Amino acid sequence: MGDRWHIEVDRSVCIGSGMCVGHAPDSFDLDSARQSHARSTTADAGERLLAAAENCPVEAITLTLADSGETVFPPEE
Repeated sequence: MGDRWHIEVDRSVCIGSGMCVGHAPDSFDLDSARQSHARSTTADAGERLLAAAENCPVEAITLTLADSGETVFPPEE
């Protein structure tokens, strides 16, 4: 069984670029105010989901391991 990631979108930071939807359309939607939200709070770990977080122009998406809370993205400095 693979890792599961917890997905969080900081809607106070989101600018509605839609990059997340473009990279992971099964994981994100934009609402009527063009704010991103995850379709589910957890998902299977995967390249598309990571690409969505990495390509968010304002780093509004945080991914953590669902079982431990360890940060996947953004990288800790």
